Amino acid sequence: MKRLSAHLGGPRLWVKREDCTGVGLGGNKLRKLDYVLGEAIDAGADTLVSGGVVQSNSQRQVAAAAAKLGFDCHLAVYHGRLAPPSPEYEHTGNALLNRLFGATLHDVPWNGDRNGAIRDLADRLRSEGRKPYVVPYGVSNPLGAVGYASTIAEIAATGLSPAAIVHCTGSAGTQAGLVVGAQIALPQTRIVGIDIDAEPERVRADVLTYAEGAAALLDHTLDPSGVEVVAGHAGPAYGVPHDATVAAMRLGAGLEALVLDPVYSGKGLAGLIALVQSGRWTQDQDVVFIHTGGAPALFAYRHLFQE
Repeated sequence: MKRLSAHLGGPRLWVKREDCTGVGLGGNKLRKLDYVLGEAIDAGADTLVSGGVVQSNSQRQVAAAAAKLGFDCHLAVYHGRLAPPSPEYEHTGNALLNRLFGATLHDVPWNGDRNGAIRDLADRLRSEGRKPYVVPYGVSNPLGAVGYASTIAEIAATGLSPAAIVHCTGSAGTQAGLVVGAQIALPQTRIVGIDIDAEPERVRADVLTYAEGAAALLDHTLDPSGVEVVAGHAGPAYGVPHDATVAAMRLGAGLEALVLDPVYSGKGLAGLIALVQSGRWTQDQDVVFIHTGGAPALFAYRHLFQE
């Protein structure tokens, strides 16, 4: 990202385009689904069951993968985690795509338990004679983290040895995979997660849990000191962008034609910009930003960019 690097006067910035992974308009969850859905196929499942908020990128990618692989898809759609930011919120973006991919949507209230309603929905479908497979919230579990570790293998294959890899972190599986992968293949690279949930302690605890599980699956011993979650860039709450988020999105679009979303990748870039401006890295270092995707949700937040 030469123009953004020059604008910030900091390290050489690169971007890993997880938004270009193809199926269902792409995103980081597809990589996490690699082994998870392999397990679903091996188990003889006929239905994928997952969940998330109305504009969940994870739900959209699960629904797309289900369509591609021939599964039925049922989604627990949580209401109440955040107030709808616009009249379009429940009808456009990821919500529209979920329906287009053929998913059956089940509205449920948010109670803070990310996976409870998903498990309950799976139990109900099982009682009706279906063979459901539960894809956890955010596709975040040890097996999903193992899938995401492949990101590190791809970065290492370029010959780049970055000082840091920076990304947004929330449900924790993406960061868990990056941490384990880096400890195996890029041990000099620091993984920096930008908390987007306004829950940095919870995020770090979940990263450790999933990373330990993923490390065990890969016969690796995790060094927990490699888990870094940076607070202060999530805005007032999950799903609520603040001025720095919007500014980062404008900068990424205007300088590098990157389309970021205001819930995840926009906050992640805002955190990266703040770290660069604090002088964390020198100009001769390389830093990789993971673009986790999420552009479809942008259309539910179009009011942020109306002059």
